[in-house]
Amino acid sequence: MTRFAILGTGMVADYHKQAIETHDDAELVAVSHHDPSRFEEIRARLGVSCMSYDDILARDDVDAICICTPSGQHAEQAIHAANAGKHVLVEKPMALSIADADRMIDACEQNGVKLGVALQRRAEPLFQRVKAAIDGSDLGDLTLAVITMPYSRDAAYYNQAEWRGTWALDGGGVLMNQGIHIIDLLVWFMGDPVDIEAYAATLHRPVEVEDVVAATLRYANGALATVTATTTAAPGFPHRLEFYGTNGGIQIEGETVQVWTLHDESKATIEPFVSAEKATAGSAGDPRGIAATGHIAIMRDFLDAIAEDRKPTIDGAEGKRALAVILEIYEKAKILPKK
Repeated sequence: MTRFAILGTGMVADYHKQAIETHDDAELVAVSHHDPSRFEEIRARLGVSCMSYDDILARDDVDAICICTPSGQHAEQAIHAANAGKHVLVEKPMALSIADADRMIDACEQNGVKLGVALQRRAEPLFQRVKAAIDGSDLGDLTLAVITMPYSRDAAYYNQAEWRGTWALDGGGVLMNQGIHIIDLLVWFMGDPVDIEAYAATLHRPVEVEDVVAATLRYANGALATVTATTTAAPGFPHRLEFYGTNGGIQIEGETVQVWTLHDESKATIEPFVSAEKATAGSAGDPRGIAATGHIAIMRDFLDAIAEDRKPTIDGAEGKRALAVILEIYEKAKILPKK
């Protein structure tokens, strides 16, 4: 039995709680919040004790910590957890800099604990099938990817918490907060780019960070990818992921396959299919518009990694790949705050 505590009690903590409670070999024993005046209210809502982070780290009956706090707090909290001998499952982005991500990785390795990153779309069966098809060269040589994220987050969303839309605690806008899962799929499918050009701006949202961005990524084999994203496209539209190669293409809208066509189907290692269901906006307009299945699968892998003494499938090294791409997009777009 792996006993968990959740650090942070916002929306994403509910997904981690459900993921823990789904598995018989996991137990949620405590949660943590920074405001002692809310401990009783949170205890009543989540059904377990609520206490300070230091008190949680001191508990012998906590084996692992789920970090669900604002992104700018992830690195230090993960390092403290590792130093206390706790395994760490951290929400996206794992950190706001590559240096901090590396510090987290080093701390977990030095203390002999596991570090997992909740980039849960990799765990979804749909995207695993697409990954297998690409790895099997079903599309031939990849030449182009087109990523579109027409999301919506209004002023009320940002006004719910002071940290939202800030460089210090959110670390970025539509890419770092909303779009990192899709960027993670891009690097998982296509690999790490060798060059990036980008533009970004803050046009309509009352935030420090970008609400619109466009980037072009170039790969070692000459393939290209475009990434366009915004939080200003009310009411929010399904993201689109398109991958094309010399033997065919796949077009995904939301969580559904709209087109999967091969020039020569005899080369297929994964049978092409088209989804029967209609694409929905999902989390494009509402942060709660994602299913818990991905978090449940990530939790299963994390528990198995602890039991089998192996790295989680999405460990720190994998978790920082999308982070590196986003940070380079920001650098090339010249929107990072001056240090």
